Amino acid sequence: MTFSRRTLLCALGAVKSSSLWAQSASGFPNRPLKIVPFGTAGGPIDTLARIYGEKLQQRWGQPIVVESRPGASGIIAADYVAKAAPDGYTVMMTLPLTHVNNVFLQPKLPYDPVKSFTALSMLAIGGPMLVVRANAPANNLKDLVDLAKKKGPLSYGTWGNGSSAHLFGELLAQQSGTKLVHAAYKSEAAAHNDLFGELLDFAWANPATARAQVQGGKMKVLGVAGTRRVSTLPQIATFSEQGFKGFDLDSWIGMYAPANLPLELQNTWVNALREITAMPDIQARLISFGFEPLGNTPAQFMEVFKADFPRVSELIKAAGI
Repeated sequence: MTFSRRTLLCALGAVKSSSLWAQSASGFPNRPLKIVPFGTAGGPIDTLARIYGEKLQQRWGQPIVVESRPGASGIIAADYVAKAAPDGYTVMMTLPLTHVNNVFLQPKLPYDPVKSFTALSMLAIGGPMLVVRANAPANNLKDLVDLAKKKGPLSYGTWGNGSSAHLFGELLAQQSGTKLVHAAYKSEAAAHNDLFGELLDFAWANPATARAQVQGGKMKVLGVAGTRRVSTLPQIATFSEQGFKGFDLDSWIGMYAPANLPLELQNTWVNALREITAMPDIQARLISFGFEPLGNTPAQFMEVFKADFPRVSELIKAAGI
């Protein structure tokens, strides 16, 4: 789904500051809170969870614990939050994999992506980047496809089966008529270690990691998935601009609480998250990670969520997964 700059700014609309940080009638929060991030400790979502946690702690005066529960394409973490008490003290920061992709890829989930959660806010949108070693002979996606046709099967690494990176990798193989071998890792960093060790031909990266590795002379970026170029690496063309169709599906970072969270607590969380996302330093951090700040309402979150389902279903079918 494509968002215009005006839409993004509207989603960050002003809320009366006098009520933003007001505690609920029950005194919430009056003890430590927990954010469960998608992925491993030290990963991009874990890092963002800690950044948001610092802001929440400053405003609420309570410790924010970031507790990673990696594995099983985010199912372990999502199931943990789904089964937590709906008291506002446990939330999840995640990517579409746990609530959209897994629905189509897993025969049975221990949670329902809609009924088991309370949507709070979609914090930002973005897309992954296809990367190679700095000394790789390919300089764009066409070069990579030509290399695959000459060399034979190329291997690539992602942060999980069914992730957007995996789907895009399989779609690339389908469109180019080449054989690409997927390797799923527990983290982006683990895949990159094997890329640099020449055990993989290419990999996927979030824009923040890609930018740092490009500046360090270790990595080249061949293309970015999603609907637009990334402001921190504006010279990198999208897949669509390079003639590859179907890759214009944005990823997003969303925050969920367990189902049946009382409306008063939901509003407390939503107001806090939206104000934090509107802060200049947080917007700068999100942009540095390659995401466009959003900070929308639960209703707006669910609109994007529902629109993603047919697109992801089509992508999975097109990728042959």
